[in-house]
Amino acid sequence: MPNEIIAFIGLGNMGYPMASNLLNAGYTVNGFDTQLTDELKEQSSTATPAITLHEQLAPCVADANVIVTMLPNGGIVLKVLQQIIDTRSTPCTIIDCSTIDINDARTAHTLAQQHGYTFFDAPVSGGIKGAAAGTLTAMVGGDESQLAELANVLQPLFANIIHCGGAGNGQAAKICNNMLLATTMIGVGESFNLGDKLGLDPQTLFNILSSSTGSCWSVNSYCPVPGVGPESPADNHYQPGFSGHMMLKDMKLTQAAAQSVSLPTPLGEHSLALYEQFVAQGGGPQDFSAIIQFLNSKS
Repeated sequence: MPNEIIAFIGLGNMGYPMASNLLNAGYTVNGFDTQLTDELKEQSSTATPAITLHEQLAPCVADANVIVTMLPNGGIVLKVLQQIIDTRSTPCTIIDCSTIDINDARTAHTLAQQHGYTFFDAPVSGGIKGAAAGTLTAMVGGDESQLAELANVLQPLFANIIHCGGAGNGQAAKICNNMLLATTMIGVGESFNLGDKLGLDPQTLFNILSSSTGSCWSVNSYCPVPGVGPESPADNHYQPGFSGHMMLKDMKLTQAAAQSVSLPTPLGEHSLALYEQFVAQGGGPQDFSAIIQFLNSKS
């Protein structure tokens, strides 16, 4: 059985199942979240063995061999990183699975290295289901030779680990992926809405799109139409696997990155505007694929 202690910071919809997978793999897991809700405490107490929840960050990370973070934004990542450095007596390895600004990720790498820590930016793709199943894809920026040393820790979390290059390149890969995902989901929504107006059965249209040149993940695996294709959030009233709020956050990151290198991304820019409208009209808590309903309401 593994003898490492893993500290997991950020036990939300993604973080908690990821921490649970480490626990089930035999690691001792110390957990910390600023929102230690009764539900989270009950979840932890009923696990066998249980994640040890800490009310404060310092005791959570004190004895950890590896620290994994899953946090909302780069400002919080940098704040937590500084707290770790200030409270620990010895450096360790930190794997940040948050999706954050590329420059914040590179600042985190620099800060960590200045204090002897090994740091990886490792944003993930696969949603809540992937987190629970341990089938996420991790896009990793950092020292590839040091990454190989973490294979046993990473195995319970990820089905695919793709090294993307140096500091911040994991975040660069993630925002490129999500800009395409956001844009294709809008296109898929418009296609199904148009098919409906033209009298096409949605199952028939799915059968065509999923096996023709329109084939893509947003059709084949995550169809935004209820009762069509594999089970998706559309079949559960658009309860989020990945919320509209989160997609909007990521799309803002894509456009900030594009502006930083003076690259026009007109489809990405328009997609951001549509997700802003979608969230403003109440779509934030829903799955991002519910944008199909917002697009239909504009007709």
